[in-house]
Amino acid sequence: MLKPDILACCIATSLALNIPGALAEETRSTLDDQQEVAVTIYNSNLALVKDQRKIKLKTGLNSVALRDVSAQIRPETALLRSLGGSLSVLEQNFDFDLLTPQKLLEKFVGKSVGIIRTNPATGVESHEQAQVLAASNGVVLKIGDRIETGIPGRIVYSDVPANLRDRPTLVVQLNNKTAAEQNVELSYLTGGLAWKADYVAELNAGDDKLDLSGWVTLSNTSGTTYRNARLQLVAGDVNRVQEHFPMAMESARVMKSMDMAASTPMSEESLLEYHLYTLDRPTTIAENQTKQVALLSATGIPARKELVLRGADYYYQSSYGDLGQKIKVGVFVEFDNKESARLGMPLPKGIMRVYKKDSAGNAQFVGEDRIDHTPKNESVRLKLGEAFDVTADKKQTDFRKLPNPAKGSSSFESAYEIVLKNAKKERVTVTVQEPIPGDWKILKSSHPGDKVASNTAVWKIDIPAEGKTTLTYRVQVKY
Repeated sequence: MLKPDILACCIATSLALNIPGALAEETRSTLDDQQEVAVTIYNSNLALVKDQRKIKLKTGLNSVALRDVSAQIRPETALLRSLGGSLSVLEQNFDFDLLTPQKLLEKFVGKSVGIIRTNPATGVESHEQAQVLAASNGVVLKIGDRIETGIPGRIVYSDVPANLRDRPTLVVQLNNKTAAEQNVELSYLTGGLAWKADYVAELNAGDDKLDLSGWVTLSNTSGTTYRNARLQLVAGDVNRVQEHFPMAMESARVMKSMDMAASTPMSEESLLEYHLYTLDRPTTIAENQTKQVALLSATGIPARKELVLRGADYYYQSSYGDLGQKIKVGVFVEFDNKESARLGMPLPKGIMRVYKKDSAGNAQFVGEDRIDHTPKNESVRLKLGEAFDVTADKKQTDFRKLPNPAKGSSSFESAYEIVLKNAKKERVTVTVQEPIPGDWKILKSSHPGDKVASNTAVWKIDIPAEGKTTLTYRVQVKY
């Protein structure tokens, strides 16, 4: 059984937490109290914010309004702790109902407001009291014994409702043991912060080397600014539980600025099965801003250009004849993400844009492709487009169905001719890839080829300058 003094203390605490006005003295904390802030941004519109502030607290119960937190904070993830002091959090509320003329009017439905009218002829102002009856899809007022719609003049309010804030605010009720100024840290997860990697590569004249620079593009639509933040980025596919909550604020905003921040490349380290990139200096991520910071830079990376003609598997089990004229040949560039290739840094997924200088020395855009997260010692392969001067004519020259080798199976034999044409003034090599289904073997071929996979045959065909080369082959397929 509780002692009388302990019971009285519990009752007093309970009443203080439930009676309006018991914590009327609210301690407000703004960005001016912020000592430092750290932001870790993930690939999937998620960020971890650690906001350290210096706040003066009294002994006992305190109501602290932490202003300028993210408008897209996930309140259930918020954690306030003292760095050296002693406090315990009793309750926290996230107020995202922001102060606007319409919101203020809605909060006064059923209450009285003042109406100030100005006589357009004399300029004399008159004052009346009105009761707000409705404020959705227009306003309905009761003025004296009459009902009016619309706003007849300026509306005067007696005060601002306590739960209507001009900035997103996390209100924390806590118990503090010692009255003193102390450092606290608020950590939380939030949406509205995202990043992506963008790369620019420039090929040399021989298409065998490239210079690469990587940029991180940050976007902030979270509803607040992170000043001089310690910035870290996590690359990898972090699993998240999908929950559906009402939107605290509209997340789609127009970016008001683009900030290009040149810096030294970011440092990188492993984090569980992900990669963590850390900017070596503080940076400000302003509200409604897109910012770019340097990620990496490397020159003279050995590269390989490849022209690829890829076929299909449907014509190996039926008669088709002509299979296409002036078929486009794909243009690919590949390089190794290795230290020996002057790179060797895990590359976050993003878009890589490739340029090449023309005869006048001007860099021209020649294609782009999206890369996935690429670990160290893996290769990056980019499809830049289709070749203009290298084409192919393809046809099936023979087809016949063979006697079934066994019950329930089929066997076919077919022959093909591929005429590869080169209108360029230099020799080129085209890689011909044929996806052949079933159990197959090449019976005859005009050029040596390789079986690089269970369903793929590959030929490397040289084509002379302004000339052509014909590849013919016969294949047997069993199903």
